[in-house]
Amino acid sequence: MQIDQIKELIQLLDQSSVHEMELETSDFKLSLKKEAQPTVSAPIMQTQAFAPPAPQVNEQTEEPTHEKASYRTITSPMVGTFYSRPAPDKEAFVNVGDRVESGQIVCILEAMKLFNDVEAEISGEIVEVLVADGDLVEFGQPLFSVK
Repeated sequence: MQIDQIKELIQLLDQSSVHEMELETSDFKLSLKKEAQPTVSAPIMQTQAFAPPAPQVNEQTEEPTHEKASYRTITSPMVGTFYSRPAPDKEAFVNVGDRVESGQIVCILEAMKLFNDVEAEISGEIVEVLVADGDLVEFGQPLFSVK
C-alpha cells in the first residue's frame, strides 16, 4: 500500500462517522482510530407551563363541597381507551342518575385491540361520568363519581 493511499484512508475516516478502522493484507496490518470528539451540549432552557384560567362556575348549580367529598369513584383498572357503550349504536352501560351494583359492567376499556369489561367495585348512584367516549385513560384514573 502506498503512502498516498494511507493518507486517503485517513481523510475518509476523518470525514466519516466511523471511529475505528482496521485493514489487513498478507503484507501489512493498518489500524486507525479517531480520537473521541468532546461533545458540546446546548444549555437547557427551562420553561414554565401556565395553567389556563379556571372556568367560571355558576355557584347556584354547584353542589355543596361537603357532598362532593363524600362521593366515591369507580377507577380504571388499566390503561386504555374508554367506551361508555358496547357498540356505537347501543345505549350506554350507565348514565348519570342510574343505580349500579357491585360487579355490574359500567364501561369498556380497549387495550391493544382487546375490549375489557370494567365492573363497578362499589354500589351506588352514578353522579357524574368523568371521561368522554374515546378518551385515553390511565391506570387508577377516576371514571365515575358514585354517591
